[in-house]
Amino acid sequence: MIDEPQVRVLIADDQAMVRGSFRILVDHTPGMTAAGEAADGIEAVELARRERPDVVLMDVRMPNVDGIEATRQICSDPALSGVRVLILTTFDLDEYVYAALRAGAAGFLLKDTPPTEVLTAIGVVAAGEALLAPSVTRRLIGEFARRPEPTRPPSRSLDAITNRELEVLGLIARGLSNTEITQHLHLSLATVKTHIGRLLAKLHARDRAQLVIVAYETGLVGDRRRGV
Repeated sequence: MIDEPQVRVLIADDQAMVRGSFRILVDHTPGMTAAGEAADGIEAVELARRERPDVVLMDVRMPNVDGIEATRQICSDPALSGVRVLILTTFDLDEYVYAALRAGAAGFLLKDTPPTEVLTAIGVVAAGEALLAPSVTRRLIGEFARRPEPTRPPSRSLDAITNRELEVLGLIARGLSNTEITQHLHLSLATVKTHIGRLLAKLHARDRAQLVIVAYETGLVGDRRRGV
């Protein structure tokens, strides 16, 4: 019998007790195994390059190099394209959420998230999906709604995006799941996935989380002219 592949998880946190708790949680979950522990951002990047984990559980506030910069270094390294970062922090401040997503994080959860939900999040991120806690998504949308218009043009344009794709992108930015989008637009799940695939390709986005950032930065979210 061939063993099922294990989701390998690197745990980065400056508190040894927190690292140990997450390691026990991961190692005692079927289908998952810890790939190592890092006490700061420098070590997290080094271990990610050496161990090539599937997912990095990344704390934000760490000494030397923080979790945001470590995430940026990991996600911008072509050799680590298969490594996904899930931010776990006690701080739900909007600037951390935005900075983490900009850096390339595929998910963002608070440390008081129940263990079962953390494990589910690891599985979702390892499978190539993006994950944001609903409360975090709502706060992020509210933050962007309060911001003044950007003084410089966005790095990516929506000119090549069809009207239907704009609708899908707007719903993604509002935190809707694929199933919720199918219900909202009366489309099949396969059609929604096709639209998302095209959005990722056209906007050169790594994952769903980056689509959210594009929607914010281009003004799609909160733009009444587009009905979003």
